[in-house]
Amino acid sequence: MNRVTVRHNFETAHRLPHLGGKCRNLHGHSWWVEVTVAGDLDERGIVVDFGSLKKRLRDWIDTHLDHGAMLGDADPLVPALLADGSKLFQFGVSEPSKGLDWPTVENVADLVARVAANEIEAAGWTGVTVSAVRVSETHVNAAEVLR
Repeated sequence: MNRVTVRHNFETAHRLPHLGGKCRNLHGHSWWVEVTVAGDLDERGIVVDFGSLKKRLRDWIDTHLDHGAMLGDADPLVPALLADGSKLFQFGVSEPSKGLDWPTVENVADLVARVAANEIEAAGWTGVTVSAVRVSETHVNAAEVLR
């Protein structure tokens, strides 16, 4: 089994009103994502094509998360941001965030893991799985999903 990792960063606001404290306020981070996929080497000696994997993940992240806000579906700010036409990713509404109610760093890691798994399937890469996703919201705070 071999593993390869791609990294990407994005700028996004979020808030966690259900936790209280300072994170109940809308605030932004420079998020870093590391996605590790695992599989056997193919006939070319690679697990996956780095360029294709990076493009797929970066396109999804840039389209849905970068320079926007991530809020839980129950967040009272959702209607105002939608009415304003702001870029908004609502957690818990539909796939790939179904069941992830709030944009905690742990749930963002799970979201990216789901997206990566979907992109692997869409690319038709057989025998390749997501083995880990690490998301850092600051230089000192991170969450990791291991599969």
